[in-house]
Formats: sequence, C-alpha cells, structure tokens
Amino acid sequence: MRVRVGVIFGGESVEHEISIISAMQAIAAMDENKYEVVPLYISKQNRWYTGKALTNIETFKDLDAAIANAQQVLLQTEHGHHYVYAFPFKMLKNKPIAEIDVAFPVVHGTNVEDGTLQGYLDSLRIPYAGPTVGAAAVGQDKVFMKNIWQANGLPVVPFVWLYSNQWEQQPERFVHRIEATLHFPVIVKPANLGSSVGISIAKDTDSLIEAINESAQFDDKIIVEQVVNNLLEVNCSVLGDFTHAVASPIEEVTGSDEILSYRDKYQGGKGKGGSKADGGKLALLKTDGAKTAGGGSKGAGMAATNRVIPARISEEATKEIQRLARQAFYTLNMSGVSRIDFLIDKEEGNVYLNEINTIPGSLSFYLWQESGVDFTELTDRLIQFAIKAKQRRERKVFSYDSNVLANAKLPAQGAKSGVKQ
Repeated sequence: MRVRVGVIFGGESVEHEISIISAMQAIAAMDENKYEVVPLYISKQNRWYTGKALTNIETFKDLDAAIANAQQVLLQTEHGHHYVYAFPFKMLKNKPIAEIDVAFPVVHGTNVEDGTLQGYLDSLRIPYAGPTVGAAAVGQDKVFMKNIWQANGLPVVPFVWLYSNQWEQQPERFVHRIEATLHFPVIVKPANLGSSVGISIAKDTDSLIEAINESAQFDDKIIVEQVVNNLLEVNCSVLGDFTHAVASPIEEVTGSDEILSYRDKYQGGKGKGGSKADGGKLALLKTDGAKTAGGGSKGAGMAATNRVIPARISEEATKEIQRLARQAFYTLNMSGVSRIDFLIDKEEGNVYLNEINTIPGSLSFYLWQESGVDFTELTDRLIQFAIKAKQRRERKVFSYDSNVLANAKLPAQGAKSGVKQ
C-alpha cells in the first residue's frame, strides 16, 4: 500500500508563488510506486483546497481560476486517521474525500514556514517532514537565529536589531546607535522574510532611513547588518535531524545586483557576483572542474539562480563551511533539509553564517544531486524522517493521570477568587 502524502504549499506569504514552484518540483519527483500525492494548496486568503489539477504548474497561471476549479477542504484527525473533508460540510454527505498518512510542507515565508503551519499539524497529530515548531520559528526569525548562533560560538557579522514601533517613535536614537555600532555600508532586512524581499543596502544616513522604512512595511522586527567587503556568497545544504546530519557540496552564488535579489533567485537574473567567532580565516583558491549551473527558464525556483558547483574555494574552506553548516543545523534543532547561506570576505578569509532556509527553494535538490542523491531520493528521505519523528513522538509521555481536579476547591458560583462576598 502506498503512503499517502499531503503536499502542502502556497500560504498567506509574500513567497506564495515560489512555494508553488517548489511544490510542483517536489510532486513531480516523488516515486509514484511508493507515494500517493494529495495536493493541499493554501490560498493567499488562507483557505485550503485540493484537486488533481493542483499538481500541474499550468493550473496556477491564473490563481483565481485554480481556486474556482478546486475543492475547498479542511483537515481533521479522528481515531488516529488524518482525513481531508470537503468544506463546508454537507449534512448528509459528511464523508472524507481523502486521507493522508504524512504531511509534506513545501512552504516559504511568514504564516507557513515560521512554525505557524507546523503548530497546526502538531495539534492534529499529523506527522510532517521538515522542521518542528520551535526550529521553524527561530529559523525564520533572523534575530533569534543569529543570537542563538552567536551564543554557541558560531561566526556572524555584527548587527543591530529594532522593532518598527521603536523606529517610528525614536528614529534618531536608532540611527545614532546603528552608526555607532556599525559602519557604512550596511544591509537592512525584515527579520522574518526570505527570498530577498524588503532587503536593501544603505551607504549613508539618508539611504539607511529609507531602507529601514522599506523593511518596516514587511515586518515588525528589523535587522541591520555590517556589509562584508570583498564578498563571496556560498551555500551549503544539510539533510538529517538531531540524530545524524550530512552536508552537501557547496555552491557559489552570483547575482546581478549588490545583493542576490528576488529576481536573481527566481527569474534567472544574470551577472556578477557581528561578531566573529571560531571558524577563523580560510585560504581561498579556485579549483578545477567547477560547473556553472542555473540561468534556466523562468519558474525553475532557486535552481534557476546562477551558480557554480562546487564552489571555487579550497578544500580546507569547503570542509570548514560544511562543518559550520552542520553545527548551525544542530544548534537550531533542525530536521529535514535546510540550506545555510554563508558570507566570505575573500581578502581577509573570514567566513560568516548569514541565514538558514528551513524549507529552501526547490528543496536544494540541485545541491544533493551533485553528491549522487537525486530529487526522488531526497523526497523519499524527507518522508522517512517524518515517519521516524512520529515514531519517536509516540514513545514520549505527554500526559499522565492526576487527581488534581478531583481535589480542587473552587469558589462559589459568581465569586471571584480571593475576594470576600
């Protein structure tokens, strides 16, 4: 009997369309002999839908039409079974239209990748691939993420963070604080978004103010980081969980702007490319045999980004980045497949952790295929991780019998505790 996999994608996120692309790639890669796919699309209005047409990328070229031709649904767990019901309920036909054994979230950004969806699935006891609630939450919030890495001795660039309401009330104070802590240029980001949305570089006070105002439109928390000079960006994916994790080959990423933009990542753009802790300086050199990939058709997700695999760095640098990637993965208690992005100062040889993508675009399949793990095997491993996590969970104790309520003494009806009537 095939395992029924509910592939969840979309969501109320600025990365909605990117999630659709990644999900279609994952669905196409899944082994039909082992898995039966149930598409579960979350619209931008946060409604859930299913239907066979939702496994075809062509369907989503008109989102309104896609929804009109799909069935709105909700999930419900009953006696250990996870059902998909048509919504709204029909009084005489209240039967599930599908059942899933495991969920496979392929979601990006706020309201889905940030632990919100994972908490919902946990409440229904539905096993799922990818990070847990806590890992998803800290992995989405760049401030939490960097504070944890910093506390564990991992190298991050100097940064300052603030809330948008603080900025509105005391902009001069935070401009002074940023300029006293960092030096121009700096990079300004919403703390909880990805795909380079709302990110910009500031080279002076005026552009700093403009950049913070821009980021504040997307998030309540803003992070300002020191720009790394002589920048080389490399990424490494990690696959596994807290029991065992392996690192992928490393990619060198190039973009057409000063930062890798949304257009570079997802529309095939072309062109050039805090604290310091253990990790030290790396000797960088070009290596032979590197392949240039990407720049393909629109809609190819992160796989369309211009990249060189393996990155043109030394063997020493490669091993160190893979070590740091695994350590970054462990400290955040990640599971499934993540992509950790690094910044390297080519002149000084310093390497810094930039951020983690807990459910990366295209699930970083292009990195794993370089080490002999094709997309089909990657999806298989992720599903198996979800099943293993469910088995571990079932061995844990979540509640125990107690007579607390039997012995409880409550105040008389209508009385307030501790207040005489």
